[in-house]
Amino acid sequence: MPAPLDRLIDALAQTGMTRFFRRLFDDYPDLLMKDQTVEDVGPDRAIKLAGRWVTNFGSDSFLGLDQDERVLAAIERGVRTWGSHNGSSRAFSSIEPNVQAEQQIAQWLGTEAALIYPSVTLANIGALPGLVTRHDVLVADQFAHNSIDEGLKLAKARGVRTAKFAHNDPVALEHTLRELAPYRHAVIAVDGVYSMSGRLPPLDEFRRIADQYNGCLYVDDAHATGVLGQAGRGTVLEALGNYDNTLTVGSLSKGFSCLGGFIAGSRAAIDVLKLRSNSLIFGGPVPPPYLEAIRVVVGILTSDEYPRLRRRLDQNVRRLTEGAKRLGLAVMGGLVPIVSVLVGAEEATLQAGRFLFERGYYVQSVVFPAVPHGAGVLRMQVNANHHPQQIDGLLDALALLPRVVPMPDATAVAAAA
Repeated sequence: MPAPLDRLIDALAQTGMTRFFRRLFDDYPDLLMKDQTVEDVGPDRAIKLAGRWVTNFGSDSFLGLDQDERVLAAIERGVRTWGSHNGSSRAFSSIEPNVQAEQQIAQWLGTEAALIYPSVTLANIGALPGLVTRHDVLVADQFAHNSIDEGLKLAKARGVRTAKFAHNDPVALEHTLRELAPYRHAVIAVDGVYSMSGRLPPLDEFRRIADQYNGCLYVDDAHATGVLGQAGRGTVLEALGNYDNTLTVGSLSKGFSCLGGFIAGSRAAIDVLKLRSNSLIFGGPVPPPYLEAIRVVVGILTSDEYPRLRRRLDQNVRRLTEGAKRLGLAVMGGLVPIVSVLVGAEEATLQAGRFLFERGYYVQSVVFPAVPHGAGVLRMQVNANHHPQQIDGLLDALALLPRVVPMPDATAVAAAA
């Protein structure tokens, strides 16, 4: 007779999303390019995948700093100086590079303080429940990142009232807050940029509503960190002009090509999060080598080199976006270095991704539940160190897609967004 663990795993395999994905693996074994192993990495965004060298348009190292000699040297220096791990929860101690990196991040952004977490996900699932009690409410945009949704679930389990409001809709936000009243304080969580659609939230209107309804704004700006705004500061300062009544979350992977995430805001808010954020208190910190690398990257973002780096990235994004639109494809995004082309049905989306792979280009075929049913996309991530010829080659391959799968035209974007 099977052991209880075996029976448990078998039962889980037949439920919900696990069953859905297992069926995808069974139905499309040659098309479903998930759980892949990168066998080697070459220059100019080349990777070896499934025995084939392809150009990688699936990397979120947007600025190309993952291969930067200064960043690699900082990681080596961190290992030799501090070892591979600092061996303690930050509730007890922090190594000096951790404190210095947080000070540099705050200075770069223009906030009073910053707090580094091992990831943006751990930041959101630790900070959001830590910012509220049963006397408060926590609301989020319906399309906010999954980690914000998980933060809401943890807060709700502790007795906090939570709710979601219609995407990017100030009127819906006001209605939601009125429905939840009375409460002591409200925390309003949104993304700084929605990576699939490329849409920005109306942060100025949201903060006005927050001020009016005794709330504060919490902005997950992970997809904009390093690649939008002056010196790569993201969307918040550019949209609002300051960080009043706002907490900002940023990524230290993606554009930074390092490891971790951060929350930045007032000194008082950061001090309270250190005491109330369980993922920080009970989890391990970012390892020392990456803390040294983070400091180097902040230096690059605040140097004269950054505008040139950003110019190359922006030119590459524009080249791919405009080229795909000229092909008549339904293009989503293009504000950040993530350009999505709408395909539609799950099987067609997987076929399209495999077709591009066979022609030497790796992109991400994104299907439900990351996007709605029947709204699958090819998700292409552009880097500053992609060559124009590589982008043109990808566009040539995209031009052939309608011969393989039915492709919606540009008018389909509004319906899918």
